[in-house]
Amino acid sequence: MNDHSTAAVASPPYLPFARPQIDDGMVAAVAETLRSPWIASGPQVAAFEKALSGYVGGRPVRTLTSATGAMEVALAVLGVGAGDEVVTPAQSFFATANVIERAGARTVFVDVDLATRNIDLDAAAAAVTPRTRVLLPVHFNAPLDPDALAAFRARHGVRIVEDAALAIGSRAGGRPVGATGDLVSFSFHPNKNMTTIEGGALVVNDETEAAAVSRHRFHGISRLPDGTRDVVVAGGKFNLSDVSARLGLAQLEKLDAWCVARARLATHYFACLEGDDLLTADRLPPRANPGHSWNMFTVLLPLDEIAMTRRQFMEALQREGIGTGLSYEAIHLASFWRARGWSEGQFPVAERIGRETVTLPLFPSMTSADVERVCEAARRAVRSRPA
Repeated sequence: MNDHSTAAVASPPYLPFARPQIDDGMVAAVAETLRSPWIASGPQVAAFEKALSGYVGGRPVRTLTSATGAMEVALAVLGVGAGDEVVTPAQSFFATANVIERAGARTVFVDVDLATRNIDLDAAAAAVTPRTRVLLPVHFNAPLDPDALAAFRARHGVRIVEDAALAIGSRAGGRPVGATGDLVSFSFHPNKNMTTIEGGALVVNDETEAAAVSRHRFHGISRLPDGTRDVVVAGGKFNLSDVSARLGLAQLEKLDAWCVARARLATHYFACLEGDDLLTADRLPPRANPGHSWNMFTVLLPLDEIAMTRRQFMEALQREGIGTGLSYEAIHLASFWRARGWSEGQFPVAERIGRETVTLPLFPSMTSADVERVCEAARRAVRSRPA
């Protein structure tokens, strides 16, 4: 070896934008369930639903195979269908609007607040018509205001289905999201605050609604007194497995501690980016954000001020071993909704977010050094000039 040679410096490990937290105890619990006599919906699902109910203050909860399934079943339970309208934000994941169309109703989009990315309730109020049955808002960069939602429901006589896919662990009005309101759906996808691998849950108002969810999630079947089965509604197949539920039980025990870790990491992001003249405070989530569970840390790129596209920015971070996400495109500009008459210029805030947004890594096992690495890479990227 040449005397002047140096040992190769190892590259830092790849940092994804999201990573589920699964420890040996969780693996063992799932393995124990796999060895048990019951792996489909059974005692673990019942235990998980009881634990979730306790987490949201005792309200009835039913688990499903996804938050998408939860929202679809919620609309079915409310009887939403052809001729009805559902008001929802133009800035969310596509599933929020897909479930409305699958119910046979008409999606009515409205714009959002730039900082929180939550629905503009004044715009939603202006969109209400005699056909409006449901408001379907999304908890995004801050918890929705429960008092404002309750006032909206009372004023307009509509039901509310909260898309809280990003908000398990958040608190609003001093109580967990899901503890108040009308119907509330959660997601347990691996990039959420807790996971069942795939899964979701629906919080409802009473046992009558809970029973309706149970029917809709399993073929519409109900049991007759003689033990035979009957079908009273054309239900689907959305029931969670015991295997997934057992993981969910173990995850729920760690949820609050993970949310504390997420908040700490978000605080460090703000500190590391403070004073940057390109990634400015108005391009970051709200800093004073009590109760937020920080599922993600989103940034609006200053595309008019830098010499690169969003894709080039994301590729630059990828070359440094850092994953990013895109949360989210403006829904109304997807081909499906363009074909139904929606177009550019109708919801300028949602469209700006759709053009400029990037999601930076955030998950509980990250370190402060990881945050600093991301911020340094982001600063370099926005000041570089791609070849």
